Amino acid sequence: MDTTQLGDLWDRLFGTQPDPDQWLVIATALAALAVVVPHAVWRVARNAITIAHEGGHGLIALLTGRSLDGIRLHSDTSGLTVSRGRPTGIGMILTAAAGYTAPSLLGIGGAWLLASNRITLFLWIATALLLAMLVMIRNAYGALTVIVTGAAFLLISWLTTPQVQAAFAYAAVWFMLIGGVRPAFELQAKRRHGGAPDSDADQLSRLTHVPALVWLLFFHTVSVCALLGGGRWLLGL
Repeated sequence: MDTTQLGDLWDRLFGTQPDPDQWLVIATALAALAVVVPHAVWRVARNAITIAHEGGHGLIALLTGRSLDGIRLHSDTSGLTVSRGRPTGIGMILTAAAGYTAPSLLGIGGAWLLASNRITLFLWIATALLLAMLVMIRNAYGALTVIVTGAAFLLISWLTTPQVQAAFAYAAVWFMLIGGVRPAFELQAKRRHGGAPDSDADQLSRLTHVPALVWLLFFHTVSVCALLGGGRWLLGL
């Protein structure tokens, strides 16, 4: 690859793209809402939230010095991230807290990039994160899910028009922001009926001696604040 090609690639990756029309921003928000609210559609789309959830556990485990053994994604949209290290302490606490907050934090990070008109950079960062996660996947369904998701981001970023890229990027970020709110409510409902005894909130309660309901409130606060803040950026308010 010569200097000119490298320059073109650099400009494409780090350059800015035009603001999408406001109607497209609103339409993608409504589309994301239509995916998150109906239970039948959400059962399938929730796989993307699980990717972010387990990826959050894995990333923070590595950043806090834990050894990441692998990640599994299951067809019922559950997942499991296995890491080794001290069973207590700040590293374990941050790792456990990362799952339910990861989709929303990824969403607000994506919203910041889109608000800065860096649509292509967002698509490539998402692709890179999915590729990095694929290395740690330890089951066939998980690998297939990550490959299909990553391929969608890669193909959209390389083969489509700027308008299509913008629509896909805004829809993905809206989905992370809106979809990031629902899992904490689902967990709360399960715990109310005696389910999920070993949930992230319960693990955090045992690690910190803080009631699981407080950790649930923390998950709710992060997701709602991310939706409000990220939504303002996307809408240009």
